[in-house]
Amino acid sequence: MDEQSSMIDPFGRAITYLRVSVTDRCDFRCVYCMAEDMHFLPKKDLLSLEELERLCNVFIEKGVRRLRLTGGEPLVRKNIMHLVRQLSGHLETGALDELTLTTNGSQLERFAAELAEYGVKRINVSLDTLDPEKFRAITRWGVLDRVMRGIDAAQAAGLRIKINTVALRGFNEEEIPEMLRWAHGRSMDMTVIETMPLGEVDVDRTDQYLPLSELRANLEQQFTLADIPYKTGGPARYVELTETGGRLGFITPLTHNFCESCNRVRITCTGTLYMCLGQEDAADLRAPLRASEGNELLSRSIDEAIGRKPKGHDFVIDRHTHRPAVSRHMSVTGG
Repeated sequence: MDEQSSMIDPFGRAITYLRVSVTDRCDFRCVYCMAEDMHFLPKKDLLSLEELERLCNVFIEKGVRRLRLTGGEPLVRKNIMHLVRQLSGHLETGALDELTLTTNGSQLERFAAELAEYGVKRINVSLDTLDPEKFRAITRWGVLDRVMRGIDAAQAAGLRIKINTVALRGFNEEEIPEMLRWAHGRSMDMTVIETMPLGEVDVDRTDQYLPLSELRANLEQQFTLADIPYKTGGPARYVELTETGGRLGFITPLTHNFCESCNRVRITCTGTLYMCLGQEDAADLRAPLRASEGNELLSRSIDEAIGRKPKGHDFVIDRHTHRPAVSRHMSVTGG
């Protein structure tokens, strides 16, 4: 893969992976991600699909090779397939290695075939339980059966799926072995993620927090976990389960910083560029985007921001740190 990029941060890391939040809206209200009475952005603050496309095009010209669409829930954005179709042209030219998205699965039944048609090869589906009642409790509004039909439709369309599961003490820690067997039985990889201190929500994250070192030790009582060098471009470290033959990734923002190899930046649906998920420092790209027809100003703004990308973040969840490390909700930057 060509890792050349004109975007090199102060620590010599080439920025080749861009996550773009296309909406802050979602049809779920997962308790660790959003408050129940979320206030969403007014439409005028959001980038149009054309502006999102232009922004992505500039990043691709500057060396981004992997592009992930996120939300909120990206598939609730009106006419989102128009953007997917436009961006898929970069897959055809070879400028982009991968176009993918992270979804809660609620709209997959409707869109899976189209995603595959436009060159999306794999997707991440966020799913924290296989129990319909617990699923409704954690998503507040979600219907598990709809998500399962979406997963069926995605697999029927030929999309590879990775299940993303947030490990929550007292909620799903006992269920994760069963979820692993289910995912691997359907040829899906799975990644478990530590809950992150982003945004004020209605629960105490200290009670929810489950270090993945503890989860791994529990899993090792049932499975043989072999470390493997597999990478997808994201921060997960992978193991293979001898018993299932499937892969399991661990994303550990709290117990094991993954910053030293960080090659990614995030853009919100309002055109704010975050150089680090765990820092407040950001750059407004909407103003230069709207200031001129050409992209020179926008390109300079991106370069200036990449020049401020920090070495890493400092997340902490404990009894003494009751405020979230970062005040914005996870849904704003799409994970």
